[in-house]
Amino acid sequence: MKYICISIVLLFSILAFSNNSYGQDEFPVLEGPYLGQKPPGLIPEVFAPGIVSINGRYEGGITFSYDLDEIYFKAHNKDENGVIYFSKLENNNWKPIQKANFTKGKKEQEMHPFITADSKRIYFTTAKSDYTDNKIWYVDRLDNTWSKAKKLDSPINDDHVFFPVQANNGDLYYFNISKMKTYYAPNNNGNFPKVQEVDIEFGLHAFISPSQDYLLVNARNKEDKERQHDIYVYFKNKDGTWTKPINLGDTVNSNFFEAVPSVTPDGKYLFFSRFNEENGLSNLYWVSTGVIEKLRPKV
Repeated sequence: MKYICISIVLLFSILAFSNNSYGQDEFPVLEGPYLGQKPPGLIPEVFAPGIVSINGRYEGGITFSYDLDEIYFKAHNKDENGVIYFSKLENNNWKPIQKANFTKGKKEQEMHPFITADSKRIYFTTAKSDYTDNKIWYVDRLDNTWSKAKKLDSPINDDHVFFPVQANNGDLYYFNISKMKTYYAPNNNGNFPKVQEVDIEFGLHAFISPSQDYLLVNARNKEDKERQHDIYVYFKNKDGTWTKPINLGDTVNSNFFEAVPSVTPDGKYLFFSRFNEENGLSNLYWVSTGVIEKLRPKV
């Protein structure tokens, strides 16, 4: 529990994009999915260097629309509030990155965006500058824009919570900071009247796969004291329970801090933050989900 509490404080202090955005004239021409980036293999690579992953700031938490034509991510400079940024693919070209500003300044920080499978809603976390009062909010799609941001009306928000992720069946997963555990709320016709603890051993930033057959988390590596946070995977057993946590290994994890895992809607790529910049800053990395599949237990 001590290590988890320290990790939460550390993540809040380092995981919260500068005020600079590319202008239309200077933004590079980017075509195709994933901001026109060449997909990686089984070795993690920095995602969109100089465009999304910019040295000298923190990046963490990224989500794509189902058709891979929209991208949202959180980034910020040191000692600044977390901001969600986005870009859209129009006429096969990505538009300059802009601030989303979902709450129109009503909330000091916006982070952890997640686009639902139908691309009609974005869940995200709000917080004060000191990373207190963490709640889950959402916006709904209105033609070519988004609705007014609303706080999710659910027992989920009775506690301090963050990192919402929704499975394809509508179940909503999140981390309960108050209880220091991962929870989920079964989908009930678009509402979430009940919450249940996810029976796993440990982990923060739990990302559920679209079909709910595996769960990714980051956690302190207790077996190697030289390590900080690593990324682990739990696979779902036939009886609905979860396997023991499996470390993704040295290909993904390093002696730096790896955190905030997510998987693209097509299931092909794992994204995560690695805090390997000077002064403990982070970039976004991506790698083929083959690194996960090779760990899947044989049936």
